[in-house]
Amino acid sequence: MDSETTSPRGSAERLEWAVVDSAIGPLLLAATARGLVSVVFHAEEGVRERTLDRIAGRLGADPVHDASGLLAEPVRQLAEYFDGGLREFGVALDWSLTAGFNRVVLRELAIGVPYGTVVGYGDLAKRVGEPRAAQAVGVAMGSNPLPIVVPCHRVVESDGGLGGFGGGLETKRRLLELEGVLPQPLF
Repeated sequence: MDSETTSPRGSAERLEWAVVDSAIGPLLLAATARGLVSVVFHAEEGVRERTLDRIAGRLGADPVHDASGLLAEPVRQLAEYFDGGLREFGVALDWSLTAGFNRVVLRELAIGVPYGTVVGYGDLAKRVGEPRAAQAVGVAMGSNPLPIVVPCHRVVESDGGLGGFGGGLETKRRLLELEGVLPQPLF
């Protein structure tokens, strides 16, 4: 589910946020009336403040800490995902923080790369009709405002390397282990 509309300029939008604990550390979740708009790793206080200022500025929004329940379903589904019971997210997404090629790539990733699978940067570029745009796909992954829910951790290098990841390679490794793509470490 997702939403394409944006609020008219001049009217302040409500941006609800919360920090939730997860198996990979604290996550900042933010949502508008259209849906989940941002997931941010390592959501300690400084990261949280900078992120909320940036998002609020881009959306012309007033951040409010977890007020009306917009985040209840995303929080529930993320907890179920980390418990191993959820394989596909079914929350509304607000794509306002991404546009153009990045949005096209992220939408393809969200619908075309299911739980427990991976795709190469070049393969994803081919899927969106730009076979020479593997590096641009990497940029799209790095700008993903909705990691985990839009699973950029599932994009890897064609030689089997993990590639980069905004949440750090250890976080990417742990997400892929959770989904059964990588074996659990032996120690």
